[in-house]
Amino acid sequence: MLRERPSVRNKDTISRHAYDSQPQHITKQKINKITFLLTCNGRVSRFFYVTSQFKGMNRLATIICIALAVLSAACTRQSAGEPVRAVYYWSTVFDMDSVKTRFMTEHGVRKMYIRYFDVVQDDGGQPVPNATLRFRTAVPRGVEAVPTVYIVNECMAADTAGLADRLLRRILQMNATNDVDGVKEIQIDCDWTQRTEDRYFGFLRTLASKARAEGLEVSATIRLHQLSMAPPPVSRGVLMMYNTGDFTDLRQKKPILDMRDAAPYLRHIGSYGLPLASAYPIYSWRILFRGGRYVGIMHRDDDLPVLPGDSIVTRVPDINDILDAAHAINRRRSDANSEVILFDLSIQNITRYKPDDYEKIFDSHTDGRQPVH
Repeated sequence: MLRERPSVRNKDTISRHAYDSQPQHITKQKINKITFLLTCNGRVSRFFYVTSQFKGMNRLATIICIALAVLSAACTRQSAGEPVRAVYYWSTVFDMDSVKTRFMTEHGVRKMYIRYFDVVQDDGGQPVPNATLRFRTAVPRGVEAVPTVYIVNECMAADTAGLADRLLRRILQMNATNDVDGVKEIQIDCDWTQRTEDRYFGFLRTLASKARAEGLEVSATIRLHQLSMAPPPVSRGVLMMYNTGDFTDLRQKKPILDMRDAAPYLRHIGSYGLPLASAYPIYSWRILFRGGRYVGIMHRDDDLPVLPGDSIVTRVPDINDILDAAHAINRRRSDANSEVILFDLSIQNITRYKPDDYEKIFDSHTDGRQPVH
């Protein structure tokens, strides 16, 4: 079993309805309008029927049956044509409060990639878990959970023997302890390089083999620069459409997402040898600079000492940049938007834009979008 390392501060870790009915007795009375409500992938659909008078309950029952049949068929068509809607949950405490729950329901989100823990190096250079997630609330019913583990790339330069087995057993134990049921997939997040590729891919092959024995698939995150490299030996990848610029450079105004930086990498997406989903940023950074030089990212006001003359700048992706990114992927490989994932689910991030803006991101698999003003 991987033994938890005492929590460390590391800039590379953690940065990253049903049919409504009123209890009324309807008889031979005049009714001007009946509204039927039905949820289709989290959206409330309405069916209106206008009549002057009912001649009995048989007619009402017929109307209800027709309405439900029509709406059910519409939901089926909608489900077949829309991408999977998902979010990342990237924190040290899992707490689904009312704001997050409402966002999930209103936008029809049915899948969550939940960061379980990081893997970092201990003082002896061995890979150990860090910042393990604590479950304050349960995973919402009807939502598929994908346990996700972030591995610092330096861990792949050390001995990884036994890491796959220890990591998988830790995930399975956390699932059992926290009643996370119905898990079909686990995901590994690592910014591997050519130097660590062989060892990382070997680790993934071992993990995938052991995971299959437990009925699980393994996926991996794919950074833009990794599109030009060999794909990892996993079932599928998630393309990270963010962190495109140098956030340590004060002159860089769009380090989270700038299509001028991302576009050159996308020429490789059409021939990339893995099924892909796409993840888009809705987060922001508060970055501390001192004398024009990068000091650190401030997750909280007291993260770093702020001296007179220091600058704290906020970097946040523009909604049009996010939609431009999705549109660019559509032109090159539309199936990569068959699953749209937002990074990440937090109160700040899901109240940053208008509700319609989140819908536009989730619906960005359709072409011909109009700019947001």
